[in-house]
Amino acid sequence: MTAAPIDLFSSFLHLDPSGRVSAEPPVFDTERDGWQLMTFHVETDADVHGDHWEVHSAADELVSCLTGGIRLHFRPERPGEAEEEIRLTAGTAAVVPRGRWHRIALDGPSDIMSVTLPRGSRLQRRTEAPPRD
Repeated sequence: MTAAPIDLFSSFLHLDPSGRVSAEPPVFDTERDGWQLMTFHVETDADVHGDHWEVHSAADELVSCLTGGIRLHFRPERPGEAEEEIRLTAGTAAVVPRGRWHRIALDGPSDIMSVTLPRGSRLQRRTEAPPRD
C-alpha cells in the first residue's frame, strides 16, 4: 500500500471495526458500522441542516470548529426548558452526548470536523414535535 494525501473536504474517513481506515465519497450511511470522520467547509446554516435537529443513538459525537465560529444548540430535555448553547471558535471542540438532540448554527463561514458512529442517526425538522424516545 502506498500512502497518499487525502482531501478531507471531499471524502469521509471511515474507520472500520476491523481497524481499517478508508477515504470514501462523502455519504452519511446510517446503516453502516464503524466510526466516520467528516470535514466540511460551510457558508450558511443550510450547509449544516440548521433547520433540523440531529441525534446519534449509537455513540457520542465529537464536533470541532477548525476555522470560523459555530454554535451547538441542544434541544431542551423537558418541556418549558430553554435550548442550551455552546459556542465553538477555531481550534475548539465539544462532545455531544449519545442520544442528545442537537443542531449547529454558524457565526460565519467555517470549517467543521465531526466524528461519530452514524448507525441509527436521525434528523428531524425543527418545526416537528419532539419525539418520545
